[in-house]
Amino acid sequence: MRAAASRRAEAGSGLRELVLDALATVYDPELDEPITALRFVTSCAVTADGDVEVLLRLPTPQCAPNFAFLMAADASRAVRRLPGVRAVDVRLDDHYTGDEINAALARGEGFGGAFPGETDDDELHALRELFTRKALIARQSKVCEEVVARGGSAEALLSGSVADLPDTPAARRCLELRQLLGIDAAPDAPALVLASGERLTADQLQRWLRMARLVRTSLDANGGICRSLLQVRHGLAPDPQEV
Repeated sequence: MRAAASRRAEAGSGLRELVLDALATVYDPELDEPITALRFVTSCAVTADGDVEVLLRLPTPQCAPNFAFLMAADASRAVRRLPGVRAVDVRLDDHYTGDEINAALARGEGFGGAFPGETDDDELHALRELFTRKALIARQSKVCEEVVARGGSAEALLSGSVADLPDTPAARRCLELRQLLGIDAAPDAPALVLASGERLTADQLQRWLRMARLVRTSLDANGGICRSLLQVRHGLAPDPQEV
């Protein structure tokens, strides 16, 4: 019996690691950072039978309900896709619309189910797409800086293809975002694109670079604010990822 219990405990521990890996693929749609890196995952409990309970916390109780719902719903979907998972319970902790969102998720409903008559899921999808395009712009700005830091140039990257992108986290995230938006990410596709997916041209480059830096600065600043608020609210140690 002890051996069986030990095997069940090991299986539960292994599944918990898979769950945490799955949660690391869930991004804050406004900041384009994983919820695990942002320390939004308060707890993750996994039983030997495959029941998963995840508790999420946000920087303030007043964080926008639409983004809060997206993160909770995305986390639930990411965990449910894992083999060996039996039941999933993802809940928001201490959020002013947490009861509505948690109840809708438990019923398997969308954002409209949490706030009937106030909005619909199409509007939420459009909002997600808008911020995904902003994230793509910001990530491409980071890639350009990495290329320049290595002795290259944005002009050379502009004439290159996806195959010419550096193998960095920012470049890999660019390709993920392009795929989410339905933008060609094949090796022979343009290395740099506009938010619309169209190829960036030479006469647009300098103006685009200035705009992209502003977008990225905004995302970085908002991310820093969120980290600081979360740290103060929950009495956390300083975030090692904070710059």
